[in-house]
Amino acid sequence: MPAQSDRPRLPIAVYVLGLSVFALGTSEFMLSGILQPLARDLDVSIPQAGLLVSAFAIGMVIGAPVLAAATLRLPRRTTLIALLAVFGLGQVAGALAPSYGVLFASRIVSALACAGFWAVGAAVAVSLVPVTARARAMAVMVGGLSIANIAGVPAGALLGQHAGWRAAFWAVAGLAAIGLIGVIALVPRTAVPTGEDRPQLRRELTIYKDKQVWLALTATALNGAAVFALFSYLSPLLTDTAGLAESWVPTVLALFGVGALTGTFIGGRIADAHLFGTLFGGIAASTVVLAVLALTAHSPVAAVALSLMLGVTAFTTAPALNARMFNVANAAPTLAGATTTAAFNIGNTLGPWLGGLAIGAGWGYPSVAWTGAALAAGAVVTTALAFRLHRATHHSRLIASSATATATATPAAEATATAQLAKTAEATGTGRHH
Repeated sequence: MPAQSDRPRLPIAVYVLGLSVFALGTSEFMLSGILQPLARDLDVSIPQAGLLVSAFAIGMVIGAPVLAAATLRLPRRTTLIALLAVFGLGQVAGALAPSYGVLFASRIVSALACAGFWAVGAAVAVSLVPVTARARAMAVMVGGLSIANIAGVPAGALLGQHAGWRAAFWAVAGLAAIGLIGVIALVPRTAVPTGEDRPQLRRELTIYKDKQVWLALTATALNGAAVFALFSYLSPLLTDTAGLAESWVPTVLALFGVGALTGTFIGGRIADAHLFGTLFGGIAASTVVLAVLALTAHSPVAAVALSLMLGVTAFTTAPALNARMFNVANAAPTLAGATTTAAFNIGNTLGPWLGGLAIGAGWGYPSVAWTGAALAAGAVVTTALAFRLHRATHHSRLIASSATATATATPAAEATATAQLAKTAEATGTGRHH
């Protein structure tokens, strides 16, 4: 019984949101498996087709904060339904696209809806659980992305090879429809707050005055960039450097996805109790894995094994990164979710660009692993700065509270105040939890 009270069961609505994220993630990443047939059918070059990936990422960066701000005073459930419907229609438009231009536009619309859904959905997931279960709730949503990499992306590639690339878009539209039904049926209605609790954009924007918000954003972006600097060029690294046959690429991508799901599960289980420990451990481990991969990239066994390990280490931090942002921007949960979404996708855009620069400089495919290791090391430094500021801030608050409590207190009252401070330390994360 005590264990159950310590770890309350997550509401089914959180899992419905995770299922919806699976559809969103499949759409975002599936182009890597259908790029060649799509380019042939629409008569464009591979680099042009690749811009469809960049368009989605940029749409996510812009859409998350803009849509979060625009829908701030709308009921969250209504917003989720509208955004998921628009996303589904974007997939239908992509499946029917007669030209590259129409497909490009459909990707931008889908990305905007995806970004808004993720930002609002993350805020809803966090609001449905106690503070001590935030990382677990976010792990379910991030798990949707992990499963998309394991099952959705390979399935999209398989459909693209046997039924045409448009079939992959139809399949995602079907997943979005299932998610839409789930949201309508199972996500609880929420009334629009009124009075002093009414969301105000100006008040929520004040979170960006907090140094901790910017440190959390930077750590999230650097961690994402470190992973995608390598992941974007993993296929040529495996074939041209490690010497694996192309038939091995889907298997290694699936292994990375398995590692990502494993890491998400681990992070979701431990991050609520050891937030900074999870961040330090996961990001530092990713730095080491990337550096070792750069040194051993010519070994097929090492390349495959380290790809799996990178999935584990990188995604162990994902629930903690999300939970950290909600903790430091607690007064603005919608913008906190939007900021995290934008940060992840800034990393997803920055990493491949820097990796491409390294390859273009003639340093070879192992250089993308070195690039990722440098970015991950930057995330470790950023997290260390955040931890130092966190300890200093909460320590000063406790000292101030102690001085106020003991100025006129009797010895008995001092003892009571000391006990209360101990409880406060644990509640704010200044004790063993962090």
